[in-house]
Amino acid sequence: MERFQEGGTALSQKLFKDYLNSLSDVLKRGDAREESFYPGLAEFLSDYAETTGRSGIHVTAQPKRTEAGNPDFRVWDGEQHIVGYIEAKAPDEGNLARIATTEQLKRYRVTFPNLILTNFTEFHLYRNGELVDSVQIARPFVATKLGKVPPLEHADQF
Repeated sequence: MERFQEGGTALSQKLFKDYLNSLSDVLKRGDAREESFYPGLAEFLSDYAETTGRSGIHVTAQPKRTEAGNPDFRVWDGEQHIVGYIEAKAPDEGNLARIATTEQLKRYRVTFPNLILTNFTEFHLYRNGELVDSVQIARPFVATKLGKVPPLEHADQF
C-alpha cells in the first residue's frame, strides 16, 4: 500500500491499534454482521489519510450503486474524484484469494481501476484488475476464534 511518512509512525501505530481494538470490540458482542464493522474501517481509513498528509480523503460506507454493483466503500480525494473502491468481507473470511475469483470480484476488478478487497485485517490492492500488493495487519483468528485483540503486524507495509 504505502509506506509511513517519517515522524508519523508512532501516531499511525496508535491508529492501527485503536482500529484493531474496535474490531475486537464488535466481534466480542457476538451478534455482528459484516456491515457492523464498516464504521470502524471508515474511521480508521479517514484517520490514517489525515495522519499521512491526505486530509482531503473521504470514505463513504455503502455508497450508491455503480454500474458494476455495490462495493462497500467509495474513497474520494476531497474534490469529488473517486480514488477507488473497497469490497469488505466478514472478518472470519480467511481466503481472500478465493474471493477474488468470484463473479462479483471479477466484475469489480474489471470495472474499478483501484480496488481493495479486505476482511478488515488483510488488504489486497488491485490496480486495473491485477493484484499489485497485499498486507495483513493482524491475524483474524486471534479476534474471531480466541476473542482477543490481535497484535498489530506489518503496519509499516500498509
